[in-house]
Amino acid sequence: MRSLIRPAMAVAGIALSLGCGAALAATPPSTGLGQAWPNAVDASTSPNYHVYVFERHGVRYVQVNDAAGVVRAAVQYAAGGNPDTTEISGLPIGSDSANVVTPTEGTLDTTQPAGEQVYSDDTVTVTASKSPAGTVSLLAVPVDCKNPAECSVRGP
Repeated sequence: MRSLIRPAMAVAGIALSLGCGAALAATPPSTGLGQAWPNAVDASTSPNYHVYVFERHGVRYVQVNDAAGVVRAAVQYAAGGNPDTTEISGLPIGSDSANVVTPTEGTLDTTQPAGEQVYSDDTVTVTASKSPAGTVSLLAVPVDCKNPAECSVRGP
């Protein structure tokens, strides 16, 4: 009887371990922000950028790296928040952190190319735009924004 119980317990333990691992994999990591190649899933919607998402205490952090892995900039906002009331802000991370535009900070440069969407979830859409000089600007706006010029700080 004892020999039947132990294999059954081992199988149950393995199944429980696999189930927990799958549940943990669905949650974004809480460490690695600012690293060139963090141990996180690349969530980019563009082949030209790598986007890594981190979450801690209900705050989501989205980091954008270029194709070579150089950290360009990052933004933060409340995970799963209401797009109408979510505050999005840039972080002092990356070589282009001064080029982040959100509904409350930065200046949208309407003379720069439109850029490409690099990340979107149920709250925020992030667009990256590369200037002829090689700098990258990030525009982070609520997902329901139809016209970024109206959803961000006005440009020149």
